[in-house]
Amino acid sequence: MLKVTPLPAFNDNYIWLLQQPGSSRCWVVDPGQAEPVQRYLAQHELQLEGILLTHHHPDHIGGVKALASEGVTLVGCVHDVYRLPPLSQQVAEGSRFQVLGETVQVLEVPGHTLGHIAYLFADHQPPLLFCGDTLFSAGCGRLFEGTAEQMHTSLQRLCQLPGETQIYPAHEYTQANLRFAAQVEPDNDAMTARITQTEAQRNAQTPTLPVRLSEELTYNPFLRVSNPLIRQRLEQRAEMTLPEDSRAFAVLRAWKDEA
Repeated sequence: MLKVTPLPAFNDNYIWLLQQPGSSRCWVVDPGQAEPVQRYLAQHELQLEGILLTHHHPDHIGGVKALASEGVTLVGCVHDVYRLPPLSQQVAEGSRFQVLGETVQVLEVPGHTLGHIAYLFADHQPPLLFCGDTLFSAGCGRLFEGTAEQMHTSLQRLCQLPGETQIYPAHEYTQANLRFAAQVEPDNDAMTARITQTEAQRNAQTPTLPVRLSEELTYNPFLRVSNPLIRQRLEQRAEMTLPEDSRAFAVLRAWKDEA
């Protein structure tokens, strides 16, 4: 069983730190800043063994240079080697490797960026997914490089994971995402409950993450564009029939961008 600790960075990033209880070895995911990691390592007498990168944006890789000393394994997408720090392990769709005794599977999930990947600890109980900026609680990433169809396809892949999968996005965007989601589907009881929960968590200055995939499927509009009520709202907004889910997703993503 892995222990996963959120290390806040910048205004709303999370660097996820993974360790085996009783061991001094650890890995981190998307260290946009080095200082939060260095501070935690020193306080808890831990040794950084490796770094997982989901994509190339500076708020995800900015701390790598200061952290990636000799002996630290740096993992990232083979398609993005030209804009990532020098990798010691290049991975792609279907790649498998070991982290702290657990098998990690790589999923290519383009949309936010073309070379975006996610890391799935499928055999862990419960499964763990480190998805960077692809899937957020009640939201998804902006389309900086990919298309709406690519992002929709990526998210639908993630929807097929076991419902108990714990989702670890890289940002604390939950409250803002829920405000928008409530505009899309105002009568969703599951969303109302999540809003109440999230307000309590943030008032207590605790993270709203991770979140179970099964919960996201009940209120995240970006995972629910085939829902008849959501589809009706999107068609009203677009003033046209939207026969394909990917077209409905594009309308929803554009609406969020304008919100």
